[in-house]
Amino acid sequence: MQEPAVRPVPTPGRPVSPGPLYGLRVLVTAQVVALAVTASFAGQAVQGQAGLGAHVTAGVVVNLLALLQAVAATLVWRPGRGTRWAAPVSACLFLAGLSQHLTPGTPATHVPAGLALLGLGVAVLVWAWSPRAAVRHS
Repeated sequence: MQEPAVRPVPTPGRPVSPGPLYGLRVLVTAQVVALAVTASFAGQAVQGQAGLGAHVTAGVVVNLLALLQAVAATLVWRPGRGTRWAAPVSACLFLAGLSQHLTPGTPATHVPAGLALLGLGVAVLVWAWSPRAAVRHS
């Protein structure tokens, strides 16, 4: 008698697909670097140096990287069976960065939100390069 064909179910503990995970690692690293550069340009703008245009341009780069990071985190989660939390956190990073562009003239909220973006980005960066990021979840 023939056994029925059963698709193998991904088991926890197996590694996540390396392609999407590596892409996420590169994107989150680039985003944190871009956030640090953006903060540097903001400091120059506050001191009266010509940094405001560069700050805005770097903010656009941060948003593009955040959008790509959200897509990569979704690819790690859904088809890759990676952790679930990185996708919504990456989407929140994108939305928070977008809100930064909508409220540029309010330093009372713009500065703390920028610091929160950097902190959250660093948290995702640390996780993405940790061995736990490569472990498959069911």
